[in-house]
Amino acid sequence: MSGASTTSPVEFASLLEACYRRVGDRAMRDLPIYNDALDVAAVGFAIRDAAISGILITPWFMNLVLCPLDGSLASHSLGSSITHDFPAGSIDFTIGAAIDGIGRVASCSLFSPMDEFSTMVQARATAEAAWLEILLPPADHERPAAKVAAAVDRRRFLRGELAEPQP
Repeated sequence: MSGASTTSPVEFASLLEACYRRVGDRAMRDLPIYNDALDVAAVGFAIRDAAISGILITPWFMNLVLCPLDGSLASHSLGSSITHDFPAGSIDFTIGAAIDGIGRVASCSLFSPMDEFSTMVQARATAEAAWLEILLPPADHERPAAKVAAAVDRRRFLRGELAEPQP
């Protein structure tokens, strides 16, 4: 395994896409949660705050993915949680299995299953919008990010149904 520390965000995204295409072909395609209208795509992967992060779309989920460059996920047990700070606030991630060529990754579910999406264009646009929101600091600096995140229903937020979280 090369590990995230020796992988560029472009290589990371490519390895992630290839891995999840194989998973889709081998294990997911025949399950009812598999959305045939969708494909696997990595959106927005970049290095920020000593980690590679971005959003992964598959026909069965859309996840925010995180891989610290220091390889620290190897010291955590599978299924355990870590928190990472983004401009929009702190986000909790679950540690998952190792990806060939990358190592362990952590993820935060945005959508699962993906039955709300009828086209890949729609799924990609949602991922791009979510990624931009994650990278923006909260507009109201007086309200703590954790309180804002708790007040927002994730699905309604990502569909653009919420302009402001309800207090």
